[in-house]
Amino acid sequence: MRLGSLERSVMEALWSRPGGLLAQDIADGLATAPAVTTVLTVLSRLTRKGLAVRERAGRAHVYRPVAGKDTFVAEAMREALNEAGDVAAAVHRFVGTISPEAAAALRAALDAADGGP
Repeated sequence: MRLGSLERSVMEALWSRPGGLLAQDIADGLATAPAVTTVLTVLSRLTRKGLAVRERAGRAHVYRPVAGKDTFVAEAMREALNEAGDVAAAVHRFVGTISPEAAAALRAALDAADGGP
């Protein structure tokens, strides 16, 4: 699932405070200084997409991420592979572009999934 730049910024704020934030707190913390109503619109969209949840807190709502950033990134990677016409070619190209640290993490994850060391 692709996010727009403001959606991404709001999710980054939520991921940094998984205990929850008010829309006003999110708006105050963003460099672009959007109006609270704009942030509320984005939060509503993120809630409909299943990325955030809201709970009543007095007259306002506290928003929390449904899952961590790592879960979101993993799902985006899975979706990208599902869209690839040639999965093997896409994976091969991807592996050729990542850092040695990311390659080592990928290798370790594959080994663990295969029951390796």
